[in-house]
Amino acid sequence: MVREYGGTGNIAVEDFGAKDLTVGPNDVLVRNSFAGVNFIDTYFRTGLYKKPALPYVVGEEGSGAIVKVGENVSKERLGQRVAYFAGSSGSYSSFSTVAHQDAYPVPDGVGDDVAASAMLQGCTAHYLTESVYQIRPGDVVLVHAAAGGTGLLLTQMAKRRGAVVVGTCGGAAKADIAKKFGSVDHLIDYQQNGGDWVSRVRELFPEGVHCVYDGVGKSTFLQSLKSLRRRGTLATFGNASGPIGPISPLILSQHGSIILQRPTLKDFALHVNNEAEGRVHDVLTAIQRGELKVTIGKVFPLQQSQDAHQYLEARQSHGKILINCQE
Repeated sequence: MVREYGGTGNIAVEDFGAKDLTVGPNDVLVRNSFAGVNFIDTYFRTGLYKKPALPYVVGEEGSGAIVKVGENVSKERLGQRVAYFAGSSGSYSSFSTVAHQDAYPVPDGVGDDVAASAMLQGCTAHYLTESVYQIRPGDVVLVHAAAGGTGLLLTQMAKRRGAVVVGTCGGAAKADIAKKFGSVDHLIDYQQNGGDWVSRVRELFPEGVHCVYDGVGKSTFLQSLKSLRRRGTLATFGNASGPIGPISPLILSQHGSIILQRPTLKDFALHVNNEAEGRVHDVLTAIQRGELKVTIGKVFPLQQSQDAHQYLEARQSHGKILINCQE
């Protein structure tokens, strides 16, 4: 739980007791197995993004089994394995209350750890490749942080749509992960060549790339613009290195009439009927069929939630970071 915005020390594990495990008429109570750790969790914790009220329970996605249902929810859902990323009371918890329509069934063959890993990052990769910039066969796309949880899924989904995929990462260890688990045609380590990865992109593709998917933010924004071809698309969807400062629209024309988007998952999943359900279904079905791989990098016990945030913010992670909610 976070009672005031700030550093990782503001995350506290508190015991509320079984007496507080109530459920609304249209809700379900989920005994969480795992919670996903995402950069958005750190944005809320620091106050970059604001929650409706303080205190709040950290975590935007999780998985587990339904142990209690509201009076308007079918009792057939009791015991059902589900995953969720919306309408919860926070997933870094042994139990979470979730609106019943936001608790999506997990198909056989998909573990709770994988399901928790796939909600936010999987649906983010889905909307970026299917809706923000609809990749056509032969398009060249650049994915930053290609060894991270979202990056590994993005490269796979882009490749499934027929893209030529350029990935960036920092360091040999992350490069090995991106090569092994992702779907990268050209991998660029931006710790090499004095950090001049744009020259390598232009060497490979003199006209530039069709789209850059940038979840890094401040440190890559201008270079991402320089990597695009005329009328290319820059989808900046995260702030891992910090938020991007004010920009003039003229900079977009100076780099070739660039299309700039700052999309969020809620606008591509939570405000259109059944859109979230469709994205979750596509992602989990692809995982079940073995068409999409989820890479879990590290799992922390619930009592070490502070450590999980420190690990993520230090940019040490590759693959997905999880919280084991029963440890």
